[in-house]
Amino acid sequence: MENPEIPQKTPYAVEVESGKNYFWCACGKSANQPFCDGSHKDTGFTPVKYEATEDRRVFFCGCKHTAGQPLCDGSHNKL
Repeated sequence: MENPEIPQKTPYAVEVESGKNYFWCACGKSANQPFCDGSHKDTGFTPVKYEATEDRRVFFCGCKHTAGQPLCDGSHNKL
């Protein structure tokens, strides 16, 4: 399996809005991190949908190695 690129080794703090969908970049190639911009087209990766159920701050994974996609689980500490 192909490994994702690592745009940064820390999470992206994002204020999400209730009822809104977000599409997290899983390949690491997007110029619009942490969100998908379609750069995965020639990879085996697909974006991961995150649906916000409330207005709050969430931490999207920046290293692309989280087991809890799309949110950070601290995997960047082992890279």
